[in-house]
Parts: sequence; C-alpha cells; structure tokens
Amino acid sequence: MRTRSVRGDSHRPVAWSMDLLRQVRESAVDPDYEVVGKHASKGRWRLPLVVVALVLGMVVAVQGWYTYKASSDAASERDQLISRIRAADKANDGLRTQQVALQQEITSLQKNQADTSTQAQLDAQGAVSGGTAVTGPGMVVVVDDADGANGARVTDEDLRQLVNGAWQAGAEAIAINGHRLTTRTAIRSAGSAITVDYRSLIRPYRVEAIGDPKTLPKRFADTPGGAWWAEAKSNYGLLYEVSTSGSLTLPADPGLGVTAARKS
Repeated sequence: MRTRSVRGDSHRPVAWSMDLLRQVRESAVDPDYEVVGKHASKGRWRLPLVVVALVLGMVVAVQGWYTYKASSDAASERDQLISRIRAADKANDGLRTQQVALQQEITSLQKNQADTSTQAQLDAQGAVSGGTAVTGPGMVVVVDDADGANGARVTDEDLRQLVNGAWQAGAEAIAINGHRLTTRTAIRSAGSAITVDYRSLIRPYRVEAIGDPKTLPKRFADTPGGAWWAEAKSNYGLLYEVSTSGSLTLPADPGLGVTAARKS
C-alpha cells in the first residue's frame, strides 16, 4: 500500500485516516456514554422483574395455603364420614340381632299353634324361600381377586353370574360368606366393596350351594355363569376353585320374615 506523509507519523498508511472517519461516523456517541446507557437500560428492567417475582411468590404461597387447608378439611370430613358409617353399621347389626330373636320367637309360636301338617308345609316353604336354615351336601366355590396390586378384581357382576349359574345348575339354597340368598337379595357394589343385602363382604368370597354334589359342579360348568368364571380365571387371573362338601349348613335370611298374614 502507498504511504504519504501525515503529521506526527510519516509511516502510517493513507487508509488510516479513512478508517478514523469510519469510526467517527459509526460511533457518534462517546464510548463512555454508551456504557452508561447500557447500565441504565438494565436498571430500568430490574425493578419490574423484582415486582413480578414478588407477585408470583405471593400467588404460589396463597395457592399452597388453600391447598393445605382443603386437604385438612377433606381429611376431617373423611374421618367424620367413616365414624358415621361405623355407627350406622353397629346400629344395623343391633337391629339384625333383634330381628333374628323376634323371628325365632315367631317360629316358636307358629310351631305351638300349627298342627303337624301345617308345620311341615311351613318348614318346606321356609327352606325354599330362605326363611329357615337348611343343611345338606353341595358345592363350594371360592373366588378372589387376582394377585398383585394392579390385578383384576372380583365385581358384583361376577358374583351375580356365579350365583345365577348355581341356581341354573339346580342348587336348592345358596349363601355367600354366610349370607343366605333369596329372591329379594341384592348383590351390588358400594365403592370398592361388594354388598349382599347392603352388608359389605370380605374377600375371598365363599359361595356355598346345597344340591347333589355328584352333578352340581358339572352342570354349573356348563352354564353361562360357569363359562364366565372359566374365562375370568384364564384371561384375568382371578382365583376360582370349585369343590364339594358332604354337609353344608346355610343360615336363614334374617331379613326375610312374615310381613302379612290372614286367617283362612
């Protein structure tokens, strides 16, 4: 590059002066002012960010307090509801005990008043209707939920299928976990529990059916209820065991009694 004499420095290139003009044009603001401007810009945003952070912190704190209060209230309501349920169950048990005692008194009076033929008819009808306890051989079916916390669970529909299949196979009397079934018995779900006549059952579920032990299991297997449970065991892992017994005793249904009578 060709050089020319410049005051104070005879060896600087000619383009140096042009470069100086370019810097002046592009950086019209003094560098110190530029630095001060940048700091001022940062200061402008600092206060709003602090305010936003405080507001968000307050919102989170208030939300956390409401969540804690709601959980405490829910726990208190749950404890009160459990206490009420237990008190109602205790009262129902007392009423059922009183009902059984009255039914026994009614049965005793019937036997004292009725002749032999009439009493025989009452006993026969009571065994069929569920009004009196019965004893005889039959079939026992034990079912339960599948293994594991996430396994399949027995439902009220499963038990209804089993009971209907046992009736269809020729069962004369049926009980689930000691609760006698009649034409007025309801098998339903209440939350995660299965109820029989509104009394919760405890698993495993033991279904006892009085009938011919030689033919009842085979005939039950051929019913839709038997096929239902064979599939439930094979595909969903539910426990399903069928056995026979030489002697089963099924209690009377305490909720089944005489509600109306007339003299013929």
